[in-house]
Amino acid sequence: MTADAFLLYGTRAVEADPVRLRAGALTADFANGNLRTIRHGGIEVLRAIAYIVRDRDWGTYEPALTDLVIDQGSDTFTVSYSASYVGPEGSRLDFRATIEGSADGQLVFDVSALPESDFETNRCGFCILHPIAGLAGSQVTVEHTDGSMVETKLPDLIDPWQPFKDLRAITHEVRPGVTAECRMEGDAFEMEDQRNWSDASYKTYVRPLALPWPYILPAGEMLRQTISLRVSGDGKVPAAAATAEPIRVEIGEAGPALPDIGVIIYPDEVETTLANLPTLSALGPQQLMFHYDPTRGHGLDVLQYYAKLAAAYPAKTTLECVVSCVGDLDAELSGVAGMVRQAGLKLSAIAVSPSVDRQSTPPGSAWPECPPLEDIYSAARRAFPDIRLGGGMFSYFTELNRKRVPAGQLDFVTHCTCPIVHAADDLSVMQSLEALPFITASTRAIFGPTPYRIGPSTIAMRQNPYGGATKANLQGQRIAMADRDPRHAGQFGAAWTIGYAARVAPAGLEMLTLCSFTGPFGVLAASGEPVGEDEPRPIFQSVQGLCQLAGFRHVAARTSDETRVLTLAARSASGKTVMWLANLTASEVTVDISGFERRHLVMTPYAITRIG
Repeated sequence: MTADAFLLYGTRAVEADPVRLRAGALTADFANGNLRTIRHGGIEVLRAIAYIVRDRDWGTYEPALTDLVIDQGSDTFTVSYSASYVGPEGSRLDFRATIEGSADGQLVFDVSALPESDFETNRCGFCILHPIAGLAGSQVTVEHTDGSMVETKLPDLIDPWQPFKDLRAITHEVRPGVTAECRMEGDAFEMEDQRNWSDASYKTYVRPLALPWPYILPAGEMLRQTISLRVSGDGKVPAAAATAEPIRVEIGEAGPALPDIGVIIYPDEVETTLANLPTLSALGPQQLMFHYDPTRGHGLDVLQYYAKLAAAYPAKTTLECVVSCVGDLDAELSGVAGMVRQAGLKLSAIAVSPSVDRQSTPPGSAWPECPPLEDIYSAARRAFPDIRLGGGMFSYFTELNRKRVPAGQLDFVTHCTCPIVHAADDLSVMQSLEALPFITASTRAIFGPTPYRIGPSTIAMRQNPYGGATKANLQGQRIAMADRDPRHAGQFGAAWTIGYAARVAPAGLEMLTLCSFTGPFGVLAASGEPVGEDEPRPIFQSVQGLCQLAGFRHVAARTSDETRVLTLAARSASGKTVMWLANLTASEVTVDISGFERRHLVMTPYAITRIG
């Protein structure tokens, strides 16, 4: 890479390039012990086959590979290696892996694992990812562990639960006349719809969630699993695409208005925000969202801080209010309303959610005790009768999909997303943008025309619904479920932000929040970043551009390769069309922008560009 990695990613650490394996029409990328982007004839068949070991908080262990041997033949490839994981209190799990691929479309990934001592885990074994582009809603054949065969379809709208259980194999069409069978042996597998978490995949994983977790792998007891892929049929292999051609932009018709852009403010960020009011004004958000959580000790003093900021920066305001649900609901919410009045905080809206709903309730688990949402919303309406009331989840779409709120009592529904719940590599984070249209379509299918908000959604995880806490990331690494992510401070974060807005724009959102103002989710830099402390991060330009488009009519726009470049187009009241482009890759790309002031545009890695 010729570009400065620090400017691109906010860290000087660069991911190692994968090793491209090839056997005839079958290709796969080998990275860190696993396979990614498995293609046949250039068409993605599987997104990944990965051997995953997770801790008790669903964090993913990173394997230490040894004895790696890669043999690339003329029409075959083989890979073998050893690896080990070190768990709590020095417990250790060792395994041996082999991968074989051949030109007849066969691929076998085999792992034998041996715990040196009792090893605690939430999951140990293979995860297989099927892509969603071109597969969502398509026909598949499922073979169950009892040998029964079922003709069915992959979910189109996002399934809140597991669409398939007790899996032995799943077969889908790759292209006319060609099918791919993925067979899983060594344990019982089931599938979940990972689009719930904004992953761009359906995930088939080992060990049913209905079984207890965490669980213990006994010392000295061998665990073997094998994944076999078989691509077969007489379909013609498509001609290779000409990657050197410029990416084309196609502009369509105008649609719904683009949303207000919000900025989330936390109590410890008010002072810095007040000290940088000219920068906040230059950013230009239409809404400020104030986070308020009495379970974290927030009270009158926090609301007074927010009132001071609201008075200094005239904008719509929403209180994101966690409800403890301890004791009388009317007493709790009327108490909050009284403090809001005492603080002099002028609110445009309040969004409420029970504290317990910030933790996920996976399949097979008991729902925590919580008053009916109808009662919570009724109490909130009585306490705040003169402002708009919102509800949903302050966590992710997953939780909203599984616990569907009574939207008839609400003026808007809301949820967040996070792209590093399951994986934190650069490719997975950018691929998560593919899942967003499915999330918005599923939300619309559930709640209809109810006004709809998303955010705050950032690369880093602001809370962990799936474990005790987010992962500390003081060294600025690429870590799943991390409380901060270095890419937020780099050009990568700016491109991801424009890409996010482009993917959700057709949904006609009322409000979109993709950052805070300061802190790890903010638009201002901390020390040791690519730009100086308190200077605007690259994401500032993205958010500022989105703020300037708020209220413009969204114009349907797409590119000829949306895995590399996304576009967001809008039309002003005067009829002027404005377009933002985001390069989602670490490579330079050329874009054909015929119809604007120039024909071709060369975009550097992760660049964002405004046209018009």
